[in-house]
Amino acid sequence: MRFPAPHTISHGTTPARIAVLHGGPGGAGEVAPLAKALAARGYGVLEPYQQQSSITGQIGELHSLIIQNGGAPLCLVGWSWGAWLAMLCAATHPDAVSNLVLVGAGPLDAKAAKTIAPTRRARLSADLQRELDEVQSQLHQPAALARFLDIYDIADSYARDESPSAVVHYDNEIHQKVWTEARALRESGALLECTARITCPVLALHGADDPHPAQALKRDLCNAISQVDFRLLPRCGHKPWQERHAKDAFFAALEQVLPKVTAL
Repeated sequence: MRFPAPHTISHGTTPARIAVLHGGPGGAGEVAPLAKALAARGYGVLEPYQQQSSITGQIGELHSLIIQNGGAPLCLVGWSWGAWLAMLCAATHPDAVSNLVLVGAGPLDAKAAKTIAPTRRARLSADLQRELDEVQSQLHQPAALARFLDIYDIADSYARDESPSAVVHYDNEIHQKVWTEARALRESGALLECTARITCPVLALHGADDPHPAQALKRDLCNAISQVDFRLLPRCGHKPWQERHAKDAFFAALEQVLPKVTAL
């Protein structure tokens, strides 16, 4: 499938100085609640739906968006896979990125990543584990995809609030092709090498209860980047903006580094 037009959704004021990048890869729409929440706080936000099925293509696509938006550097707020994409874009096009916010980023080394799937699975009941196995082979069906995301939300959350789930436009072709490349980058050490080329300020916000291990990520970011602020959010899972106990602290930390448009 391909995502519905428009491929980039604008939220809030103009010109936008922030782009919020979805996870997946291929999970367009999943960060819409975050983009809308920032717009409600007075920010101009772009929410691009990544269309390209290669990492190089997605970096180029994002760089083109920045140019089309007027060329001024953007703050990239990347969640999950989007955090990696934000880092890769900043390493490749440093003049296009003012600063990075990495939310729920995956670990940068392959050894640490091995704990993610077992941690998620251990948080599910036996019935949910069986259901997850069933729906994983049916993600081309909207109902199965929605249920898959709901089950992952259970595994990934500490105390989810009552906000509605995002509408996700999942593209399995993009996911498979891009994630195959991304996994190879991590396993070869090339992802860490790219991270070391980042020169802009970086804020990493990570839930203490996120299945993606925090300490390995903190170690690698702090070793590779000179301007990094890593903050661990207590009682928080993979999506801080929907965590009952952590979302206020998450938005407070986020707003410390976001560029606001000043009215003329």
